Parts: sequence; structure tokens; C-alpha cells
Amino acid sequence: MFKNILALSALAPLAFGAAAPAQAKALVAYYSAHGGYTAQVAKTVAQAVGADLFVIKPDPDYTDADLDYNDPQSRVSREHADPSSWEKIPLKQTEPDNFAEYDTVYLGYPIWWGLAAWPVYSFVAGNDFAGKTIIPFATSYSSPLGTSDVELEQKAKGVYWEEGMRFGQTPSESEVTEWAKSY
Repeated sequence: MFKNILALSALAPLAFGAAAPAQAKALVAYYSAHGGYTAQVAKTVAQAVGADLFVIKPDPDYTDADLDYNDPQSRVSREHADPSSWEKIPLKQTEPDNFAEYDTVYLGYPIWWGLAAWPVYSFVAGNDFAGKTIIPFATSYSSPLGTSDVELEQKAKGVYWEEGMRFGQTPSESEVTEWAKSY
């Protein structure tokens, strides 16, 4: 009889309408330039781990001319010359809907000059990541991850920051899936 009472007492909170523990919820927040490589990786990550997607959208968005890093007068070149502007890139929506519900945020971006694309700095600066786990990933043609994840980590206070991963422009779905599920 004593065993039955213990078993029932363990179930009591559920039996009397108390909420069950919440499931961990993941979000994939990403910025992708016109090539769409980061978007493809982000969608694969979201599918692999059952996460929601949030697209980081600059306002206004970058045009092809804006993204011409060979032109010293292009938007990205001018912004690169002024690092104080990176956290001030206007975004169409800074905080994802229901952001407080997410425990884990996969953060995706292309590499620009060995760093995260500038809109991602605005996203990180504009959100409270306290208590969340951040898992960064980046795409690039040939640049390494560099210090992009370290630079962003310094901007997001009170978080558990995982080591970042750099993917080439067209990683295999299995490569991305295996990496995403390793967390």
C-alpha cells in the first residue's frame, strides 16, 4: 500500500491540473544574402531539429550593388569601414515572435570580411538572449569562420554560447543534419 501512495503522489501534480514540464524549443534565426546559401543551411538545420525559422531582414534589404565588396562605395564596403554601424543596421523585425519561449537559438549568417554579416550584429544587439543556448553557423565560399562567432558572443550577454561551425556554399544535407543533431 505504501508503494501505491508514493506512486500516486508522484502523479499528483499532473492529476490536479499542474502543467507538465515544457519541452525545449529551438529557433533557427538567420540572415542570408542574395546567394541563398545560408538560407538553405538554415532550413536544413530547422528540419533536422524540429526548430522554427526566423529570417533576419535588413530594412531596406541589400541590393546586388549594395553587396559588391569590390566597390569601395557600396553599402557593405561603407559599413565595413564603420564598425560602430553594425549594431545599428535597421531590421524589419528585430525580435522574433514569442522569443522568450525558445531555449536554443541556431544563429546563421554569411561571412563578410572574416566576420558575421552586419545585420546579425543588429539582431544580437537587439535581443535578450539571457538563459538561452546559442549555436552559431556560417556559410562562405572560402573564408574560415574566423572570429565571427567570438565577436557575436561578446555582444550577447548571459548566454551559453557553443562553438561555431562554418559550411561551404553547398554542404550536403547529411553534413548539415549530422552537425545540427549533435547538440
